[in-house]
Amino acid sequence: MPKRLALAPHLSLSELESRYRKASDPVGRTHYQILWLIAKGNNSQQVAEVTGYSLFWIRSLIKRYNQEGPQAMGDRRRENPGATPLLDDELKALLLQALKQSPADGTKWNGVKVARWMSDRLNRSISPQRGWEYFKTLSVDLNTK
Repeated sequence: MPKRLALAPHLSLSELESRYRKASDPVGRTHYQILWLIAKGNNSQQVAEVTGYSLFWIRSLIKRYNQEGPQAMGDRRRENPGATPLLDDELKALLLQALKQSPADGTKWNGVKVARWMSDRLNRSISPQRGWEYFKTLSVDLNTK
């Protein structure tokens, strides 16, 4: 039988239920449903069957709630700034200038050549796909000016 998870006493059972029933954010609603079901005495397996969340995620959510409290619930993806772009504004401007001219071999620019250009400046390997993404984005800039 799955281990029963304990909740820190941040909110009462009735407050958890109230937050679950009143939540407008679907992710937050499910988070509070999970907490409420655990607080009612359900084990993690039962909660997983009702909510469709994995046991790992349920345990992670409860750990986060116990450590950070109610403010840690809800969809936090909007707070994630994402990865830092490969090229800063200066390198992007240099690449844009390079794209305005023919490559050294006299042919046309493509994703592979842009990736090589980026690799040379960043001192690391850049995939042709990433080069193509930058080429596509900056080509739009070239065509709109």
